[in-house]
Amino acid sequence: MDGMLSQEEINALLGGVSDDDSGPTDVGGITLSDDEKDAIGEISNICMGTAATTLYSLVNQKVVITTPVVKITNWEDLTGSYAKPCVFINIFYREGIDGNNVLILKEDDVKIITDLMMGGDGLNPADELSEIHLSAICEAMNQMMGSSATSLSSMLNRKVDISPPEADLVDMAGEIDTDKVSQFMTGEFAQVTFRMTIGDLVDSTIMQLYPLDFAKELYSIFSTDDNNKKEETGSAPTAAPQPSPAPAVPQPEPQQSQPMGGQQMMGGQPMMNQPMMGMPMMGGQPMMGMPMMGGQDVNVQNVQFQAFNPIVNPALQQENIDLIMDVPLEVSVVLGRTRKSIKEILEFSPGTIIELDKLAGEPIDVMVNQKLVAKGEVVVIEESFGIRITEIIKEKM
Repeated sequence: MDGMLSQEEINALLGGVSDDDSGPTDVGGITLSDDEKDAIGEISNICMGTAATTLYSLVNQKVVITTPVVKITNWEDLTGSYAKPCVFINIFYREGIDGNNVLILKEDDVKIITDLMMGGDGLNPADELSEIHLSAICEAMNQMMGSSATSLSSMLNRKVDISPPEADLVDMAGEIDTDKVSQFMTGEFAQVTFRMTIGDLVDSTIMQLYPLDFAKELYSIFSTDDNNKKEETGSAPTAAPQPSPAPAVPQPEPQQSQPMGGQQMMGGQPMMNQPMMGMPMMGGQPMMGMPMMGGQDVNVQNVQFQAFNPIVNPALQQENIDLIMDVPLEVSVVLGRTRKSIKEILEFSPGTIIELDKLAGEPIDVMVNQKLVAKGEVVVIEESFGIRITEIIKEKM
């Protein structure tokens, strides 16, 4: 014994360090609490939901990424659960957030994804990952995490941008390039695990690794923005001052009778603009000042109108059309329609596919001010969609 206490003995004297991940974790002075882990899980869930939609468009297969599980781990535990070679994808934030995280995919999953991206069916992927495959998965991650950065921008209320991701094949059971994973090989970090399915081809797990200081910064930004939104929308509006009640004014006693021409009283209040019995009405309003017709003969005659024969000059028709030639009309193209219940609409989420009543290849409707005037087909003009008219709809008389 040299009289020096080990770190374990120091921890025991200070009360010990719990192995349970549910409580705060202190690593190098950085504490990660339950709220912080929940925030990281929520951020990752929103980002990966958007990324799944992007991946679907790349592989043309249904992609489902489940709710994440967040825990604090270290390099030894990670390598124990991921013994096979896997692909590390480093994602660096260059604007809005200062930090990076690592996305880990299994080697076999990357082979299937890249095979689908290259036009294959995913059933016969390559035996080994080449530079082409790593480049393809980098492009996929660039689009996926780019869309995630857009979602993160909306959530954090600031512009977030990433640098092009870097992919490396890492064999955790063998020799590791420490430059790629040095920040995770010492100390602990946050691990976010998702289950990912791609059609019937992939049923696996993917992971995101966050350095604890970066996870804490994300929570700080997230909680600050969340509090700001609550202050903007959660505060009750200031109640308008209520006017003081007017002093009571004694009402006159109701009279037993009123002359026919006066204002009839009800409950002590004059009935303003109320018709009296026998008063003639016009357009729902009493005809004030009109004489009463009771018992008198009235001479009624039909109104006489002058004959009106419009003169149509064919020479003026073209000039009349010219008057409205510059009137703008709204042209819309209807790809298809469908009916959904409120329950089905509430279940919409990124990646939901809505089936329309149009068949593939069937002409689409061209509407002018909500009136069907033509049918056509979709074309691409440079980087924009267009419509080629194939039929003019003539209204049947």
